[in-house]
Amino acid sequence: MNDDRQALLEEKLAWLQRHVAEQDKAMLEMAAEIDRLKKRAAEVAEKLAAEPGSPPAGDEHPPHY
Repeated sequence: MNDDRQALLEEKLAWLQRHVAEQDKAMLEMAAEIDRLKKRAAEVAEKLAAEPGSPPAGDEHPPHY
């Protein structure tokens, strides 16, 4: 009976290890996607800021009349 129980526990452990590895991979992919999106957002913001007549960036405020 102990051999059956050990085999079951080893099977569950292997499943958990695969599951954790899959989750780690997914988290790394999400982190890379977040970094890519942040970079793209910064590029777009920079491009918009360089356009004539663009609104002020960040904490700059337009003059009050």
